[in-house]
Amino acid sequence: MKSEKQRWLARALIHTTLLLLVTVTTFQPDSLVAQERPDSIRPDTVFTVGGLVVTALRRTTVAGGASGIIAFPESLAIEPVATFEDALRKLPFVLVRQNSRGMAEISVRGSESRQVAVLLDGVPLTLAWDHRTDPAVIPLMGVRDLTLVRGLPSVLSGPNVLGGVVEVDLGRGGFRDDRDDLRASVSVDNVGYRAVGASGVQVSDLSSGHLVFRAGAGFRSRDGFALPSAVVDPSSEENLRTNSDVEEVNGFGAIRWESYRGSWISLSTSGFRAERGVPPELHVQEPRLWRYPNEWHAVAALSAGTGQRSTPWGMGDLEASVGFNGGRQDIEAFGSLDYDEGVETELRAALSYADVNHTETLDEVERNEYRQRLWSLASETAWNLPKTTQLTVGVALDGADTPESGGKPPLGRLWAWGGRVGVSTLMLNQDVQLHASVSTRARFPALRELYSGALGRFEPNPDLDPERLNAAELGATFKRSGIEVQAALFRHELRDAVVRTSTPEGQYRRINRDMINSTGIELLLGGSYAGAEIQGDIMLQHVTVEDPAATSGPTRPEHMPEFTAGLDLHASLPLGFRGLAGLKHTGDQ
Repeated sequence: MKSEKQRWLARALIHTTLLLLVTVTTFQPDSLVAQERPDSIRPDTVFTVGGLVVTALRRTTVAGGASGIIAFPESLAIEPVATFEDALRKLPFVLVRQNSRGMAEISVRGSESRQVAVLLDGVPLTLAWDHRTDPAVIPLMGVRDLTLVRGLPSVLSGPNVLGGVVEVDLGRGGFRDDRDDLRASVSVDNVGYRAVGASGVQVSDLSSGHLVFRAGAGFRSRDGFALPSAVVDPSSEENLRTNSDVEEVNGFGAIRWESYRGSWISLSTSGFRAERGVPPELHVQEPRLWRYPNEWHAVAALSAGTGQRSTPWGMGDLEASVGFNGGRQDIEAFGSLDYDEGVETELRAALSYADVNHTETLDEVERNEYRQRLWSLASETAWNLPKTTQLTVGVALDGADTPESGGKPPLGRLWAWGGRVGVSTLMLNQDVQLHASVSTRARFPALRELYSGALGRFEPNPDLDPERLNAAELGATFKRSGIEVQAALFRHELRDAVVRTSTPEGQYRRINRDMINSTGIELLLGGSYAGAEIQGDIMLQHVTVEDPAATSGPTRPEHMPEFTAGLDLHASLPLGFRGLAGLKHTGDQ
């Protein structure tokens, strides 16, 4: 405790200091003014001010008359070292489920995985043996943002794009990293999930532009999924789903140079290696008893662009990308749950071409080579009409053949055309944007659909025809004062759908038969206030399957709920913490 003398001295010192400050600021004689030092900074000095990036949970967008969402992984409530599946499950209007092969499948507006394209820096991950990718193992590490467009946003995305496009930005995005960064993350849970990851950013300001290098690696391991109390798994151990373990190592690297004039070039790569099990189906007597002892996937993309340049026809830019997408998956099949682990064994115009090669080895003796070529020549034009209206029209010519078919009858050369028309307009002081689009596109059967025997479970059918989706969308987006609302009505008609039928020999066979119709509405609501942000989504859809040979009328397909809803809340908390909460509801299916 201070003494009375100490307190008196402190008050006197404060009063003296204040008096001196008042004296200095109120009495400025000419002699003092004359002694002012000249400004040491030249009046024409230029300073570089770093950008301020504000990231939201997710934001809406409209691409060529189709509605979409942009999400940033760092704003999603997911664990470190997450996968594409974890991020997609946080997005509205996307249904994610696991099939009998242990792979995650994506559904948008009644479409299934083969009708939704996934592009990583412009490289299509879905053009492969099965024309789909498994988001359950594709690493999310290093991804800057994901753009999900429901329906057909553009005919420039390559062949076999029907139900939607997921564009993943790893190295193509504009210069946003304004500082060096190094971060690490660790995650554990109560059922044996473990993950650790690290990533870094190195930024160099050169005389010609910015150079950004990003890299990272991660490891994740899970003993199994927790078994819900209402699910009976006879072979479950430690209350975990049978054979649902996974162990994965992944990494990424990206380097990008961007000149001050806007031209750029980037090289990015991402990959993983994993071992995992396939949970056996609980509703069949003889489920798949599979494991993937060795699975790897690597993607690399080299991209470059000129930036906006003046041409004789106005402003424009030119971009080009070339990429590699490869992988391997070994399958171990067992006759019962009692087993011993075996020995490991493993481009507004665009021209797109993909060459898919697949080697199948049965019993280490019979070797079958499969090859499928797919190509697409597309052109799309966008007109900016008066009154803030934009019209886009695009056409595409797609083709496919199978020069190698593993000794089975090859599929002849197939051709199909596609097209779309989209329009969007701003009104009411540009607070409201209306959009509409119609499209048609075909999807060629995958190699597995044509020739796979699934280890004796399927009879190959090389006579499959392309599926064709006719789609229409009408929607509106309202944005004002931190409030955002988007609503979209859609109608999809899938003709010659590839379905599975039974044969007299007890096997399955894929044929073109059904017509799948889906009609629905999607509603997205969002707003922010006082540091809190809330977003909700609702989807109502009615999906039916019509079999021309049946007399019973339309039926409901599997895995297509008629109602889903979600709610996410982000709020600022004391001491710099941020709270996250979310709800997700999926209706009966």
